[in-house]
Amino acid sequence: MTRFAHKPTLELADAHAQGLHSIGEAAKITGVSAKMIRHYETLGLVKPTDRTYANYRVYQTRDIHLLRFIKSGRDLGFSMKQIAILASLWQDSQRSSAEVKKLALEHISEMDERIKSLQQMRQALSDLAAQCHGDNRPDCPILDGLACSHKH
Repeated sequence: MTRFAHKPTLELADAHAQGLHSIGEAAKITGVSAKMIRHYETLGLVKPTDRTYANYRVYQTRDIHLLRFIKSGRDLGFSMKQIAILASLWQDSQRSSAEVKKLALEHISEMDERIKSLQQMRQALSDLAAQCHGDNRPDCPILDGLACSHKH
């Protein structure tokens, strides 16, 4: 039994001649590391087109576009689950844009909650820092505040 799902069928030079890219080339073109490309494969988001006789993964132009799509989604803070849904919608020419907009608006709402939480954390830390003299004395309201904040 083979370790890989794809049976090797071509040489790397032949793959290049067919417009296919090795994982290293795909990484360079897309800005997605080879490690992350392999991770996306394990998640089922990306599938290598084939493997060479030397067992190199090779990718078509559509795979490169998909990797760029995934990277853009990650850059916007979408979760991998959300990106899988978006990629599926992106590849479905019969999709409704309402589905895409709904997902984007849900993500914006989640981001707003995270921003609110970060602003609250920032304000709490700023208040503690304002109370600290920042001198050579051992007493420190910042440390005291951190120690007390988890006591109930």
